[in-house]
Amino acid sequence: MREDAQSLNIKDVTANWVNAAVLARQIEDRIKALADLSDTPLFFGRLDYLHAPGVDQAEGAEESKGRAAPSLQGRGWETGGQFYIGRRHVHDADGDPMVIDWRAPVSQPFYRASKKDPMDIALRRRFGYTGGELTAYEDEHLSDPAEAAATSKLLQQEIERPRVGPMRDIVATIQPEQDEIVRSGLGGTVCVQGGPGTGKTAVGLHRVAYLLYAHRERLARTGTLVIGPNRSFLHYIEQVLPALGELTVQQATVDDLVAHVEVRGTDDARAAVIKGDARLAEVLRRALYAHVTMPTEQVLVVRGSRRWRVAAYELEEIVRELLERDIRYGAAREALPQRIAHAVLVQMERAGEAPDDRVQDAVARNSAVKAAVKSLWPPVDPAKLVLRLLTDEAFLAEHAAGVLDEDEQKAILWAKPVRSVKSAKWSAADAVLVDEAADLIQRTSSLGHVVVDEAQDLSPMQYRAVGRRCTTGSATVLGDLAQGTTPWATRSWEEALGHLGKADGVIEELTAGFRVPTDVITYASRLLPYIAPGLTPVASVRENPGFFEVRTTEDTDEVIAACEELLRNEGSTGLIAADARVPALAQTLTAAGIGFLSPGEETTRETRLTLVPASLAKGLEYDYVVLDEPRAVVDGEPDERTGLRRLYVALTRAVSGLIVTHTAALPAQLAG
Repeated sequence: MREDAQSLNIKDVTANWVNAAVLARQIEDRIKALADLSDTPLFFGRLDYLHAPGVDQAEGAEESKGRAAPSLQGRGWETGGQFYIGRRHVHDADGDPMVIDWRAPVSQPFYRASKKDPMDIALRRRFGYTGGELTAYEDEHLSDPAEAAATSKLLQQEIERPRVGPMRDIVATIQPEQDEIVRSGLGGTVCVQGGPGTGKTAVGLHRVAYLLYAHRERLARTGTLVIGPNRSFLHYIEQVLPALGELTVQQATVDDLVAHVEVRGTDDARAAVIKGDARLAEVLRRALYAHVTMPTEQVLVVRGSRRWRVAAYELEEIVRELLERDIRYGAAREALPQRIAHAVLVQMERAGEAPDDRVQDAVARNSAVKAAVKSLWPPVDPAKLVLRLLTDEAFLAEHAAGVLDEDEQKAILWAKPVRSVKSAKWSAADAVLVDEAADLIQRTSSLGHVVVDEAQDLSPMQYRAVGRRCTTGSATVLGDLAQGTTPWATRSWEEALGHLGKADGVIEELTAGFRVPTDVITYASRLLPYIAPGLTPVASVRENPGFFEVRTTEDTDEVIAACEELLRNEGSTGLIAADARVPALAQTLTAAGIGFLSPGEETTRETRLTLVPASLAKGLEYDYVVLDEPRAVVDGEPDERTGLRRLYVALTRAVSGLIVTHTAALPAQLAG
């Protein structure tokens, strides 16, 4: 298939060089999408249908045309069908399908069929691979009442396979409850609450792949975007979609989206919480529209020997009408000169002239009209607007009255005056405010679908920033309320969807754990009553309980010894520690001659240890984890609940085994 794409000759099939360039780019993308992936088989399953898929619909169509249903007999449609299921559609030299894309409707029973509901499947076969070579297969005769339901050993082995390198796709292991979310329609927004190891990130990425398959033409026009919490996380997941042949999805952090100003400063927790509050949207709106003033003088337009006057009361009517329409500030400002020009044209027509659109455009560009527009509806720079709010006490007090109290206003005011936008030390929360102001002035472009992962850490204003990117599209929101580690962490998904502008979104919950071993998730779940009361604990479905041990240590040498012990196993190892302890551990590892990576760097066969600050552990996973000094992880946060949530994240990064090492006493909440 790749060679066919490479051999295409487009020299005589395009009308001009522009078409040729576009077609060449499309062929280049096609060739990239058909690249071979090492250790990745073309298929992982097979379905044998009892009856050919679609035969009922075909017979119905024949009958609706007045033809006899038996006319279908003898065409081979009544003999069922055998389909190989894989990551990509594969056809032979004649164009006949050999492997069916996992996203195709005919593939759905591979994920949904069961003994209770066989979905017309006689046989489901799973294939096992090692290094790309077929090594095993396993059959389920779903329609055979004599065969009892059994847990798939190949499925368990695939789930528990060691993780080396970036995140991989899960197309061979998607579970029925995950498949429902993956295949939900493009029109609706879905919010997925999922504890550690429930596969919510993978579900979100595979949902994007499915939507691109089912609505490719529409999303090719409108675009798709995946938003992650940080660059390390995006690097970790960046190979999942390309492995499924999807190369057009953009990836960004929220900070990337709102990069109107250079972020060089930080806020204390209280200021950040207030700046992230949705009430700031109203303060910004008031401050912006305070620039609009009502006219006190007429506008005099001179054209040739004639003079045309637009009275102050007429101008006021025009301004008030634009304000009542509730359109963007910038759009209204662009419309104002045309409205004034139209009022002049009405006078011209009454005087017997016959002006056309060119005359109206000329009047709109008249210097008197321009001067009036600048006075009545002046241009506003979003960064300068936010800067004035944060530095001008009187200006903030005027527009925050009844929205923020005096203490809240003082908390967000900058202590020192700032000369300009460029010299200001903007914080990440300030940049979000600038983005809000920019959208009030000029509408933000909307995409067809946006996925936001680790959403529980977004502030209401950040949700609004994300929502602006999908006002005409839909979203997939992924997160875990128990893992919210910011002072402004999401309190409920209903509230989050409201800030996103998707209040009608559907909330789904994943509670089956596929990544974290039973003993590990049971230990970590001791924290749930203190960090997320009422949240359903994750129930591990893994047969292997995993390796878990809590060790009291005397010094960092014993921590390094635990790392060396786990590195004797196959797969990746993460050493997670409180941010403040990372430099000392790095020195000890170097002194011991143990190579290590930073989060986001790809593990190799030679270097399989990653030193992870607790603040960057979210969303990452390792086969084995050493968690250093839980008390220090908790104490590194501004309050105990946030610290316990950070600890919960750190405890749940392991796929096969976890060693907790501590010198100080463990947090009391872990006592069992």
